[in-house]
Amino acid sequence: MASAEPLTALSRWYLYAIHGYFCEVMFTAAWEFVVNFNWKFPGVTSVWALFIYGTSILIVERMYLRLRGRCPLLVRCLIYTLWTYLWEFTTGFILRQFNACPWDYSQFDFDFMGLITLEYAVPWFCGALIMEQFIIRNTLRLRFDKDAEPGEPGGPPALANGHVKTD
Repeated sequence: MASAEPLTALSRWYLYAIHGYFCEVMFTAAWEFVVNFNWKFPGVTSVWALFIYGTSILIVERMYLRLRGRCPLLVRCLIYTLWTYLWEFTTGFILRQFNACPWDYSQFDFDFMGLITLEYAVPWFCGALIMEQFIIRNTLRLRFDKDAEPGEPGGPPALANGHVKTD
């Protein structure tokens, strides 16, 4: 049997970056529809989102591995949400120095410097829950088979009716 190893940190970062990028586009499309009833669903983001989401979720993955047995799920999600606000503010502040910050929350009632807004607290919390329970947990379960040849079938033994075939 081939030796399957966990994905590297760079591989996981890539998956997290693509996931965050996709979610950003879908969220902005949904927001545009709800706020302006725009049936075109124009989702937008910035190439900076790849770095921002990939790095942030990789850091949250480390938090998850340290906290999962020590505190309840809702407390962990609160910690992730606070981290998200800190990360969004920090990256936005740095990008703003180069006139490259792709978001501006100045029009929101509870914004801080236009870089973060409390109106997104519930979506960030829900996103943190989804991130831990589905994205991080399943990404950590993925394995890379170094011995597999491209294009050849591989993986676990064939299944029949949900059970491993033992011919």
